Amino acid sequence: MKNITDLLIDKIETMNNPTVAGLDPRLEFLPDDLRKTATDAQSSAKAVAEFNCRIIDAIKDIVPAVKIQSAFYELFSHYGVRAMDETARYAKDSGLIVMADVKRNDIGPTAEAYASAYLDGGLYDYITVNPYAGVDGIKPFTNLCAQKNRGIFVLARMSNPSAADIQNMTLSNGEPLYLHIGGLIEKWGESLTGEYGYSAVGAVVGATNPDEARKLRARLKSVFFLVPGYGAQGGKGADAAASFDENGRGAIVNNSRGIIAAYKTDKYKGMTYYAAARAAATAMAEDLSAALKRK
Repeated sequence: MKNITDLLIDKIETMNNPTVAGLDPRLEFLPDDLRKTATDAQSSAKAVAEFNCRIIDAIKDIVPAVKIQSAFYELFSHYGVRAMDETARYAKDSGLIVMADVKRNDIGPTAEAYASAYLDGGLYDYITVNPYAGVDGIKPFTNLCAQKNRGIFVLARMSNPSAADIQNMTLSNGEPLYLHIGGLIEKWGESLTGEYGYSAVGAVVGATNPDEARKLRARLKSVFFLVPGYGAQGGKGADAAASFDENGRGAIVNNSRGIIAAYKTDKYKGMTYYAAARAAATAMAEDLSAALKRK
């Protein structure tokens, strides 16, 4: 049976688009008619869910996956959590791979509860996980990945500038911490490798750090990368291309604001938010395709 990363790669290649659309809606991203209905936590969560579903309808045939950042839903209490699940269900029913950006980790029963909450219910295909408790904090997640054919992306080299303060620290053997973490990620996922040679245990590797991404890609042959930092954080197609292998596989690139708030930019002025989201996702696919051809 194919693992979840095989299924993700199949969708990427069918659509010729290694893009994941980040559904991270802030209220200021909503159009006026929807934003006016958002007067409290309950109505705000409802407006966010409606906003998401229109975007999903607009991009579901050109983008293989969506990523839902839980913070923007937890903001609205239990109403927001419901909106997050509604968004995930709508995306799944629309044929998309669904990722939850939750960055969970702990040990023992707490880690097991986190893993079960997101990987045992069928809504989320992947979640993001923090590695800093070591294998004790990872094993409950990888166990469910094996049992339920799910996946995780473990933080390796993040896209924010101050991540270097920790992730680029030099260890006693002269190796930077992010490479050491990368090696652990590969080890943690070695029993979950699929038909394409990529494991269900992937790594988060920012597009804003192409030099580090190249080093990780060269070393981690079986680790699939989730690449944040494209667009608003400064990453470009050429930067993201560093995370791909010689066959143009091995990574999927996230874009949140650049897709869901595209209608607020001059380039897409006058378009509906969902039409602009489709146009921005198409432009991103073309940018990535051109960058991979130049690589």
